[in-house]
Amino acid sequence: MNTWLCVNESISVSIPKHKYSRSHSYSFPPIPLPLPSFLRLKSVSSLPKQQALNVSLTRHSTHSLQMADSSISDSDSSHPHPEYAEIVVVRHGETAWNADGRIQGHLDVELNEAGRQQAAAVADRLSREPKISFIYSSDLQRAYETAQIIASRCGGLEVIKDSDLRERHLGDLQGLIYREAAKTHPTAHKAFSSRNEDQEIPGGGESIAQLFQRCTSALQRIGRKHKGERVVVVTHGGFIRSLYRWACPNGRPAGKIHNTSVNVFHMYGEDKWTLKLWGDVSHLSQDEFLASGFGGDRTSG
Repeated sequence: MNTWLCVNESISVSIPKHKYSRSHSYSFPPIPLPLPSFLRLKSVSSLPKQQALNVSLTRHSTHSLQMADSSISDSDSSHPHPEYAEIVVVRHGETAWNADGRIQGHLDVELNEAGRQQAAAVADRLSREPKISFIYSSDLQRAYETAQIIASRCGGLEVIKDSDLRERHLGDLQGLIYREAAKTHPTAHKAFSSRNEDQEIPGGGESIAQLFQRCTSALQRIGRKHKGERVVVVTHGGFIRSLYRWACPNGRPAGKIHNTSVNVFHMYGEDKWTLKLWGDVSHLSQDEFLASGFGGDRTSG
């Protein structure tokens, strides 16, 4: 699956030379477009750990977006500034339901062993990065346990539960195998697949618009509270996809959001914020996460 970038103005991208590629410079027109193969974020873990690409998208009240690149080691995202909050958004570790392709939503499913190992890997990574001041988590087990593992490696911080960080409520689809849902619950599946962003899912499920409002409001609230600090937020695939739509309001889907992927936002205020790093799994090897990305792709949950 391609990763896409949406821009409202022409932009240029320059990729620094390293031993795995030549130096490149590209200019893109102001239309939705697929990123070139060397920029596709799903391949970031195949790069050397210190050469993982950093994508910077700045959104102002005009919705203009800019893109830049740098390595993880020298990115300014490593040094929180008094003018913004640095929010590190992490998807929870893997669950047995992720592995089975079963829709979770608000159902409370714990991590499996692979998920705990993923959580330990991202925790070790974050412990070597600049100091974390606070850790927030969805109150669902799979996120909260991931957050606790991170906290244990990062100074024993208390994890603050926040129900607004939950996954999308998927109504009657929750608990179903995704590939069987269209046959067993056609009405709910049709609502889920609808392009109408106000379409709610039967059984108490949220619409895309409701999810978007909840997610963006939660991140803004945390950002306002922690300006000048580095904060971790552990949440879910559908939640994180909504944040991507916030960063690129006219863009194509964000692609797969793998378990324990790291996404970094700089929050200056409600009218200006920057996405500094997207979908990074450089702390995991290729065989340590689900290639399907289930729950972090368009199926959410």
